[in-house]
Amino acid sequence: MAIVKQKIKIGDLLINNNVISAEQLQSAIDRQKQTGQRLGQILVELGFVQEEQLLSYLSQQLQIPFVDLRRYNFDVSLIHRLRESYARRYRAILLADQGAQLLVGMADPMDIFASDELERILGQPIQPALVKESELLGTLDLVYRRTEEIASFAEELDEELTEGQFDLEALSLDADDSDAPVVKLLQSIFEDAVQVRASDIHIEPDENVLRIRQRVDGVLQEQVMKERRIAPALVLRLKLLSGLDISEKRLPQDGRFSLRVKGRNIDVRLSTMPIENGESVVMRLLDQTDGATDLDQVGMPEKMLKQFRKLIHMPHGLILVTGPTGSGKTTTLYGALQELNEVGKKIITVEDPVEYRLHRVNQVQINPKIELTFARVLRSALRQDPDILLVGEIRDQETAEIALRAAMTGHLVLSTLHTNDAVSSAMRLVDMGAEGFLAATALRAVVAQRLVRRLCDNCFEDHSPDTKDLAWIKGLIGEKADNMNLKKAAGCHRCNNSGYRGRIGVFEILVLNELLADALRRSDSADFVRIAKKTPGYQPLVVSALEYAAQGVTSLDEVWRVAEQIDESGDFMDVA
Repeated sequence: MAIVKQKIKIGDLLINNNVISAEQLQSAIDRQKQTGQRLGQILVELGFVQEEQLLSYLSQQLQIPFVDLRRYNFDVSLIHRLRESYARRYRAILLADQGAQLLVGMADPMDIFASDELERILGQPIQPALVKESELLGTLDLVYRRTEEIASFAEELDEELTEGQFDLEALSLDADDSDAPVVKLLQSIFEDAVQVRASDIHIEPDENVLRIRQRVDGVLQEQVMKERRIAPALVLRLKLLSGLDISEKRLPQDGRFSLRVKGRNIDVRLSTMPIENGESVVMRLLDQTDGATDLDQVGMPEKMLKQFRKLIHMPHGLILVTGPTGSGKTTTLYGALQELNEVGKKIITVEDPVEYRLHRVNQVQINPKIELTFARVLRSALRQDPDILLVGEIRDQETAEIALRAAMTGHLVLSTLHTNDAVSSAMRLVDMGAEGFLAATALRAVVAQRLVRRLCDNCFEDHSPDTKDLAWIKGLIGEKADNMNLKKAAGCHRCNNSGYRGRIGVFEILVLNELLADALRRSDSADFVRIAKKTPGYQPLVVSALEYAAQGVTSLDEVWRVAEQIDESGDFMDVA
């Protein structure tokens, strides 16, 4: 530690190495006086020096190692020797036990106070290592999961329920008690879900255990707790938050509430369902902090995005976005609305439920209990002088025909269908009972999409397909198959050993031309499919997914999953 505790002037160090000029240093110092930030951070933000360059010089000058946290194999049990609160306060993480001293990654190894406090807390001398602050903060979110904390709070709640009889009325009165075990347990569950970017939380009482499951990148992860009897307390608390009937346990209920977790505004959509062992609760988490996603951020390739933009700026017609539940349809449609939302246009949406709240957009939540259906609201919306209509989903013949007629009479209509691909979606309208001539006249294009998991950039491995897979791939993309950069999932701490981290959309767009419209008018599904597959510019979903695999973005396993979802019979292979 003697070397680290020297007084190092980072500005002089960078000037002596001709990295920055004296004028740039003075500019950074002036800003530091205003903001109080560290000088190195300011120099990077102003663009005077690259972060990697700065860390390299610091590592050499301080004679300490620089550790790339993205590639580091952590010992989770060692990391937890330093409590999370201290790790975040001093921007530090335990990396290795070297016997006489502990190797500690620090964002600012020159912070003498932090070094002394860490030695005192850990009871051992430390050897600091330099790490990127941005990588450190992200790593802390990954390694300090709330599983132990959740288990501890569950045990505390179970003990409280054991001490006295479970009293619904008393628990209702304690609804504002932030120290109540049930409150602390739920808070910990939500914080853990936000840390790992979970889209859903499932609370499922089993016969002898309670399962807490989180859907991360489309896949459920599970924590099992033996405190089965705490389930009613959790369900009750969530019903209170959602304004639901706490005495009704025999019927499903739906509600929503908002909360702030780790500095983010989360909108929670809650659904309860009576099951054999109590009530199952599923919560969809919608992060409202940054609002709806812009169209540029939905992940659509540039060529397709340009085509989609041209479609949504047409004055009238129906555009469908299709795919199964959880395929990102709503994100795409909200991205389109964000772009279309101008002072000169009136936009009305009919949704179930309203997921993101948009300024200047008239959003209607349907309610079948009072017969406020898609068709009824859509009929009324047409009398509100709209320019653009968004119909959350076309579910029946009546809604389909109203949407098609609206698209024919000067309105741009955006909607969704739960179909497998773009080709089958157009014929689905006819199958619902809509007249072929209506669909052929009003429908402009169909966008189909899926979400595939991105390979974790920390642990992917090279992958060579076998002969059968390679033949299948060549049948889809021809000789391009010889230049693929295929990777496969491995698993590490950053991806919770799944091999994947994050998701990306794959898309196909089918724009109706005269031949397709004629086949649709005749309700000739076979001819429609044949023409669609030969339409210039049309690229099936599987090929779009395969292109990501060829670039090393996702794996072949994810491509197979998309292919199986589209057509379990294997007809997806026939793309010629």
